[in-house]
Amino acid sequence: MEEKNHGANPSPEITEQELTELLQIRRDKLTALRETGKDPFTITKYEVTAHNADIRGRFEEMEGQTVRIAGRMMSRRIMGKASFMDLQDDSDRLQVYVRRDDVGTDEYMDFKKWDIGDILGIEGFVFRTQKGEISVHAQEIVLLSKSLLPLPEKFHGLKDTDARYRQRYLDLIVNPEVKDTFVKRSRILREIRAFLDGRGFLEVDTPILLPLEIGAAARPFVTHHNTLDMDMYLRIETELALKRLIVGGFDRVYEVGRIFRNEGMDTRHNPEFTTVELYQAYTDYMGMMDLVEDLYKHLAASVCGSMTVTWKGQAIDMGHWERLTMVEAVKKYAGVDYADWETDEQARAAAKEKNVEVPDDATKGTVLVEFFDAYVEDKLIQPTFIYDYPVENSPLAKRKPEDPAFTERFEYFINAMEFGNAFSELNDPIDQKERFEKQVAARKAINPADTCQVDYDYVTALEYGLAPTGGLGFGLDRLVMLLTDSASIRDVLLFPTMKPLGK
Repeated sequence: MEEKNHGANPSPEITEQELTELLQIRRDKLTALRETGKDPFTITKYEVTAHNADIRGRFEEMEGQTVRIAGRMMSRRIMGKASFMDLQDDSDRLQVYVRRDDVGTDEYMDFKKWDIGDILGIEGFVFRTQKGEISVHAQEIVLLSKSLLPLPEKFHGLKDTDARYRQRYLDLIVNPEVKDTFVKRSRILREIRAFLDGRGFLEVDTPILLPLEIGAAARPFVTHHNTLDMDMYLRIETELALKRLIVGGFDRVYEVGRIFRNEGMDTRHNPEFTTVELYQAYTDYMGMMDLVEDLYKHLAASVCGSMTVTWKGQAIDMGHWERLTMVEAVKKYAGVDYADWETDEQARAAAKEKNVEVPDDATKGTVLVEFFDAYVEDKLIQPTFIYDYPVENSPLAKRKPEDPAFTERFEYFINAMEFGNAFSELNDPIDQKERFEKQVAARKAINPADTCQVDYDYVTALEYGLAPTGGLGFGLDRLVMLLTDSASIRDVLLFPTMKPLGK
């Protein structure tokens, strides 16, 4: 079987036998190159003086100049003594004109034997063809690396999403728009850092391996430290370490941190993901609310060029944010008023009437949260802050002085998805210790073998005094999904967690 060099690569319908033959053809070509002293894998360096996007963008300036470019050959059209090919580098694709009389007879014959997917170096001058195509006229060509596997056929491409996630390197080669997503992700992160740095925040790093499993709801990954002969836990948040730094005298800190949670996987969740957490002394959750709104407006303008972004077919107005208490939101969307419940029993009765499932011992606060989940969250399409959460589900937030049943906490939602969480941080060490111990006890009541513990060192830190502090945490991956119009978290992670093949 002979592999064609001038057209498309193998189609998805290729048989295993045909693929085996194609692979052997490429390996035979490598063997022949080595036997003639032209092994491409011995080349260690190639000086590149220009990139394809620059040549396109600065053609008037660069026309006639000699350049050295390098990249992957994505297509080729052989026409006797001359050929055209498309070379793809980090920035763009560009046409290259290769003529036998310019590069040499032997070199041209070698070039005709090279394969789609091979990585080449080209030296030549910039010109425009008679058809108006900006190109490079090759005067020297060199094979820098041999592709031993054929790329997916150019018309069908790599469409299977599972294969795209598993072989992201191949996805990036054949689907250029995928690279655009990750370029934008990097830009989003730069803009976040610039925004926070400009407001006086200090970026810090805190430990990923922790000596104890804190009593939070998320399940951690467990590993073992051989030298210390002890189990350790991959962090499920950066919060407690960052607040220790506020105690230590840093007034504004943030961390772009990798987080690990041993939980479910879907279009919104990956076992490892990235968060941005920040803490500011001498402010509260309303200060964090203002910061979120300013940050997201800045990102929409700087990254997307507009206050209106489209996500999953929905136009999102980043310039307007609604603010509702949880009580107001439940009243608006469920027609139920928390103020009418004088007792927990009345709250449970209201839930039963509206077919909202709650535990038999549910408190008014618990019922309110269940109403929110059942009736409100999926209605929050445009950017919305929901604030003042019941104390039952906010163990790290400060109670509202005027109503201790609620905490100074908010979450914000866009297109029915939660994007971030913020508190006026609890700084009363006595209250914090009681909440931690209650949380741990509740987990151990369900499972006596549970290894969660109270972080008493954090309580000790609070005993030295934590200034009034506002804290915020949000998922970077979900933010990138929004600003790149990506439907799944796997679309914005270069290497998402995947189940091994065959399992």
